[in-house]
Amino acid sequence: MIDRRSFSRLLSLGALALASGLGLGGAAAADTVKVGIIGPFSGPFALQGKNFQAGVEAWLAQNGKSVDGHDIEIVYRDLPTANPQQSRALAQELIVRDKVQYLGGVYFTPDAMAITPLLKQGNVPLVIFNAATSAIMTSSPLVVRTSFTTAQTTTPLGKAAVDRGVKKFVSVVSDYGPGVDAEAAFKKAITAAGGEVVESIRMPLNTTEFSPIMQRVRDAGAQGVFAFLPSGPPTLGFVKSFNDTGLKQSGVKLFATGDLTQESDLPALGEAASGMITSFHYAVSHDSDVNRKFVAAAEKALGDPAQLSFPAVGAYDGMHVIARMIAATGGKQDAEKAVEAVKGLAWESPRGPVKIDPETRHITETIYLREVAKDAKGHWINKEIQSFPEQKDPGLAK
Repeated sequence: MIDRRSFSRLLSLGALALASGLGLGGAAAADTVKVGIIGPFSGPFALQGKNFQAGVEAWLAQNGKSVDGHDIEIVYRDLPTANPQQSRALAQELIVRDKVQYLGGVYFTPDAMAITPLLKQGNVPLVIFNAATSAIMTSSPLVVRTSFTTAQTTTPLGKAAVDRGVKKFVSVVSDYGPGVDAEAAFKKAITAAGGEVVESIRMPLNTTEFSPIMQRVRDAGAQGVFAFLPSGPPTLGFVKSFNDTGLKQSGVKLFATGDLTQESDLPALGEAASGMITSFHYAVSHDSDVNRKFVAAAEKALGDPAQLSFPAVGAYDGMHVIARMIAATGGKQDAEKAVEAVKGLAWESPRGPVKIDPETRHITETIYLREVAKDAKGHWINKEIQSFPEQKDPGLAK
């Protein structure tokens, strides 16, 4: 690993080389543009890293491995769990040693926040494929996000819950940036719709035993639970615990962001999640030709169709944005010009129409209300039942 002092010294030397060769004054562009992807490719969240890679490979398979004559080389770095110190070190290595011109990926918010202070000096943009706290976008002008925020995906649930006669809630979220954002967004949305949150519970990010939390829900006498946890093993355990402790059978309704019902978990959840209402930016079952082509390419990259989940679409669209940056800069290393070039960029994503908001650099997209149900073939899916087009991030609203 490279310490901060060495990193600053090496970046200073790199800046001199950049000015004389690659990045300034009309010099010749590089033949190969390196893109560094940081994600959980091993450990408990390895499925999410696999989906990052599947999205990248699906885009390359459909669009080719070069942009305007500049070959794209992907350099992967493994960050198994949230670890800001390691995240920063990996980003330093990618910038200084591997000489990447773009960074992408990043599953957890604390890891993204550790990287953003490096971007200006490194002259490198960061395209977020997942990390979902609104505040990331304010930490550096060189960040673009192609995923979602929890505030964005949570907001439609307030009215949806009240429309279904559920007004009295307990909120249960993981205690870190996205969870805090989700809690605030749900409270605001449910209050506006005429409901209330009677208790707010924040859990450590590594929580795996949920029975005590379910007892608190029961004691509160709530009609419903709003939940947010990052997708992975804990979400599966949370939904099963909600069912196994009898809350579902007693009539308590579970509402959540789509993190809790990623498609790869649905076969294991089965009846435990049947009828569960979630809101999210993407479902594998989304009905469009663009999505069907994406799903085919991503499933081929994964090798196991059952493993396809939402991080793949964030990576796929992230590559679309990076390709536009490469084209706009002629392959040269110019982070500010690259980011400026994609402000306002609009395209048809597998999730539907999307656009990079020119002010926030966050993605504007349709948020879907979904219900866990079986399709015509008897497979569990997130069935889209309502759409909320052109949703910006309410967490960044001025």
